[in-house]
Amino acid sequence: MKLENIGFYTLLDSRAATTSEVSRLSRCELILTSRCNFNCPYCRGMKDADKGDITKDEAFEIVRQWASHDLHCIRFSGGEPTLWPHLVELVSYAKDLGIERIALSTNGSARLGLYENLITSGVNDISVSLDSCCASMGNKMAGVDNIWERVTSNIKKLSGKIYLTVGVVLTTDNYPEINDIVKFASNLGVADIRVIPAAQLSRELESLDISADILSSHPILAYRYRNFISGNGVRGLKESDNHKCPLVLDDMAVLNGHHYPCIIYMREHGSPIGRINGSIENVRRERARWHDEHNCLHDDICRNNCLDVCVDYNNKVRLLQNC
Repeated sequence: MKLENIGFYTLLDSRAATTSEVSRLSRCELILTSRCNFNCPYCRGMKDADKGDITKDEAFEIVRQWASHDLHCIRFSGGEPTLWPHLVELVSYAKDLGIERIALSTNGSARLGLYENLITSGVNDISVSLDSCCASMGNKMAGVDNIWERVTSNIKKLSGKIYLTVGVVLTTDNYPEINDIVKFASNLGVADIRVIPAAQLSRELESLDISADILSSHPILAYRYRNFISGNGVRGLKESDNHKCPLVLDDMAVLNGHHYPCIIYMREHGSPIGRINGSIENVRRERARWHDEHNCLHDDICRNNCLDVCVDYNNKVRLLQNC
């Protein structure tokens, strides 16, 4: 399978064939704040030591260092990144540095005008959480009253302006609605739909039943559906998979001055690889050492939580580079 068929624009066969500690940075994610105006039941939040906002100066310096290694895609997240006061300015800075893809992960609750301002400033990819197809469950999943209507209205209006995807995190509460949520999201006009069981939900997607017309319009959803049909889970490593993680070579997540193997590893409260201070070259050397020395199959977080897209990418690197 060509990685391009998955639907994520950062996952490419050409990237897998050439990735190394000195290749261009492909995708980096910066956590701007731990603050959030939602109280989602599946969110683990940040460790106490990592709570708070990144300073403006630190955020700008990290983006500058990443851009110096020809970063292709940057993602700003949190918490809820629209609560960070310098977001528009930081997006403009990333655009001025030549970063091609500027992405935002958000709960969708901010004013429509702020999202439109962010798009004008350089954001060209928005990912919104959409965990229900009705107001009562939507408000329950957000842990906030009277918010679902604003979120869904923003999704519908922004989908016509930008590449917008929704992430559907499944728990025992909203799992029975899975097929209706997918249909509802598709009708909002979104570019793609990422369905994933929460880390706390052991069952896979046995109830997923999606029409061919919806699958044909949403490649990431179709990829995950094919995996389900073939008996592959969304999360987890098998013995036959690559035990190394080449993604760390040109991809990173940064929180509170530390760089992590990936965003999932950080959200599962795993230990960071190291600090982000110092030169980006030193950071990438640290990540290359982690790649060489770390056996992901022996790591509980990697073994139980690595996503199917990451597994397929790492397996393709092993195939193309014999590593």
